[in-house]
Amino acid sequence: MTKKIRKTGLIFFPAFDWAISPNHPEREERLLYTQDQVFEEGLLDFPNIVEYKPDLATYADINRCHICVPNPQYLTTNSHLISAGGAITAAKKVLSGEVDNAFALVRPPGHHSMLVAHGARGFCNINIEAVMVEYIRHQFGVKRIAIVDTDCHHGDGTQDIYWNDPDVLCISIHQDGRTLYPGTGFTEDFGGPNALGATINIPLPPRTSDEGFLFVMDNVILPILDEFNPEIIINSAGQDNHYSDPITNMSFSAQGYALLNEKLAPDIAVLEGGYSIEKALPYVNVGIILAMAGLDFSQVREPDYDALRIHQSPEITRLIEEEAKNVMTLWKKKKNLKKQITGSAAYIRREKNIYYDTDNIMEKQTETVRVCDDCGGVVMIDSAADTGKRIYAIILPNGCCPECRKSGENFFNRMNSSQYNHVYFQDRQKDVFIVK
Repeated sequence: MTKKIRKTGLIFFPAFDWAISPNHPEREERLLYTQDQVFEEGLLDFPNIVEYKPDLATYADINRCHICVPNPQYLTTNSHLISAGGAITAAKKVLSGEVDNAFALVRPPGHHSMLVAHGARGFCNINIEAVMVEYIRHQFGVKRIAIVDTDCHHGDGTQDIYWNDPDVLCISIHQDGRTLYPGTGFTEDFGGPNALGATINIPLPPRTSDEGFLFVMDNVILPILDEFNPEIIINSAGQDNHYSDPITNMSFSAQGYALLNEKLAPDIAVLEGGYSIEKALPYVNVGIILAMAGLDFSQVREPDYDALRIHQSPEITRLIEEEAKNVMTLWKKKKNLKKQITGSAAYIRREKNIYYDTDNIMEKQTETVRVCDDCGGVVMIDSAADTGKRIYAIILPNGCCPECRKSGENFFNRMNSSQYNHVYFQDRQKDVFIVK
């Protein structure tokens, strides 16, 4: 079968001046080896692969998707702004038609950073993909967006930011949270009351290999994407499912990653995790780049690749097939679940305890969303961290209906801020952000 050649943009940002510690797995070498491999293989000599420099994200870009406590200046360095800016650059090049697709090979990563951010968790300060998604909505008017997170760790931050958004489909395929950080991402986590089915979690057992990942892609992810019909597909491209990764327990290969990318055909890919710096990242990234460009990736192999050694067991295959069936059964029921969940309630509340493992902060949070048949619903968050900071946030969704707008604006205007350090008003529809 002849591959379709596509023009692919690459954005590199290794972040030389940022690391949690000199020997931390999330450090600049993650991308330096990939850059060397790309140059060594001559990928930039192909006329359809073009490199671009990253732009700089602004604090206003961050405020479209986050409530940073006390503000984004406190939580970010220039490296975070350039990493998010690299993702924005990828979006600009694709949506302006300059390239067919783009891969932002940037760090620091971001998919563990949630809607409210008191600090860093899972190596993430701000959510790179969410900053890019809200930029796309604001600047290009794109409505329906799909994010497919293929990192080995559950994309809990991205899920949290879009939990109540029916127009952003968040699919996360990851190692079962009972066996790996952050311990979340189960099938029954299916989205907020007005966005049921816009969150899809596919937890996989440890030692899942190429066979299992590609089975889920063919039998779960692609059918759901076809039905959701997004205008743009984003791959949150974590590479720590690789069999050599030091902090996970999966058995995916560079060939598997390339095949998965070919099937998914994302418009934009953004690098997330992946900590096998020499044994995996150069080969996985080269495979993904070739797949995105429509070029032959059949010869991409890790030096120690052994198909028999990483092949999944029949029991793992059975578990994956069962999980896929459960996800699709739930997906087909999504339209009938709202009444069962909400009953006659006007508002739905959920309590969350969030641990910021990188910064050793504990947060207690109460989220309340208005039940609505016309939009994602106005969201109100009461958040207190053991740093002593307590905040309140009112979020109006994209596509906010008049009733939710009236409710949210009235609540903000009446809000007594004396018991909070700050009260935030985030209007995603009108691109307004107010702090008092």
